[in-house]
Amino acid sequence: MDAISFGTDGWRATLDTFTAPRVRMVGQAVATHLREAGHSAPVGVCYDARETSRGFAEDLSRVLAANGFDVLLPERDRPTPLLAWAIDERELAGGLMVTASHNPADYNGVKFIPDDGAPALPETTETIEANLAEPEALPEGEWGTVREVDFVASHAEHARDLAGDYGKSALDGLTVAYDAMHGSGRGVTDELLSRAGASVKRLRCERAPDFGGTPPEPNSEHLTELEACVRDGAANLGIANDGDADRLAVVTPERGYLDENLFFAALYDYLLESDSGPAVRTVSTTFLVDRVAEAHGEEVVETAVGFKWVARAMAEHDALVGGEESGGFSVRGHIREKDGVLLALLAAAAEKEESLDNRVDRLLEEYGEIHQSKVSVECPESEKTRVLDELEGELPERVAGEAVAEVVTKDGFKILLDSGAWLLVRPSGTEPVLRVYAEAESEERVGELLDAGRELVTPLV
Repeated sequence: MDAISFGTDGWRATLDTFTAPRVRMVGQAVATHLREAGHSAPVGVCYDARETSRGFAEDLSRVLAANGFDVLLPERDRPTPLLAWAIDERELAGGLMVTASHNPADYNGVKFIPDDGAPALPETTETIEANLAEPEALPEGEWGTVREVDFVASHAEHARDLAGDYGKSALDGLTVAYDAMHGSGRGVTDELLSRAGASVKRLRCERAPDFGGTPPEPNSEHLTELEACVRDGAANLGIANDGDADRLAVVTPERGYLDENLFFAALYDYLLESDSGPAVRTVSTTFLVDRVAEAHGEEVVETAVGFKWVARAMAEHDALVGGEESGGFSVRGHIREKDGVLLALLAAAAEKEESLDNRVDRLLEEYGEIHQSKVSVECPESEKTRVLDELEGELPERVAGEAVAEVVTKDGFKILLDSGAWLLVRPSGTEPVLRVYAEAESEERVGELLDAGRELVTPLV
């Protein structure tokens, strides 16, 4: 039990730790939690494209069924957002997703999604951790059933309807290059784009449990073929999903890999053409979103890093859009869970309306240049709290020659400077590092701020 810990987005570990007996304990903990919360509806269980994921999903299904719950299972690996949508649309008690998302193939993971389809908050995951135990079973006559169902059709219909509400959902004449990275978006995201009218060029859309030797993390380093396809003029737009397709990356002809911060601002600007409402962003996400909001008379709500906090704020503020700089987004009218499948369709719809390159150029011209980057400083998990406590007493009045205007403490320390630039130091929720982020008007200034951040943190580790 000590090896099982639900972090930022569920429990993930290498396969020497992530074992069938421990997975079954998670299944029992979830069954106990659901029963004690008064749930009796079916439970969804879904899984990604890893070699071991189907087997772990079946283990979870058997434990849940032995505890009296009917279980709905897809016929093959499917994206996380499809499970989240099914939970909400079918009024399920909740769901378990077997995935290690963008981690390498020697990892796996599992996360619990509550009955509203939004990420589980700490009070829920803490209850599940407290209920970890060896599996139990009711008398066989009281067992639930396990059956395979279609998780795709309903989500696709909803995505097309929602995209239509926000503007042009017909993508006729648009060519999109789609890179599934051998993950669970294959046959889902590309098919959604195709049925909306786009001509789709498919890259890495075959299942490969080892993801072709590359972690299914859609960053510039891993998307060279997609970038080449778009820059060479073979497609108007490039889209990639991570391993479980809850996040997306966008590639444009002029910029290549489009920084997620710039995409967020462009997405919000596009949505505001046909709707209104605030945006929710994490502390590590660009102030360009704030500038777009201010120009439209809207507000921005800032949260700690983690989509669970974005999701909660979206509900509290009836937000039009919520997102984070790591490429996870959702919109009003959808489940409050990041969805790289739906967002692929919205990105393509925005491109059809006005090229994302043109839109970003216009936003930067109107609101000013903005650049962001981040670095990591190694820090053992056991030392993070101490380092941050000591950092609080070491916060300077000036950073890289500029006066500090304010310090925000929603998640670590976000140091706001007089110019509007900022420096953020926060602990990673998934790795033994401290993250140092900076945003400013130029790449050179960002580099100076990151250097200052490293100099501030490194002596304390």
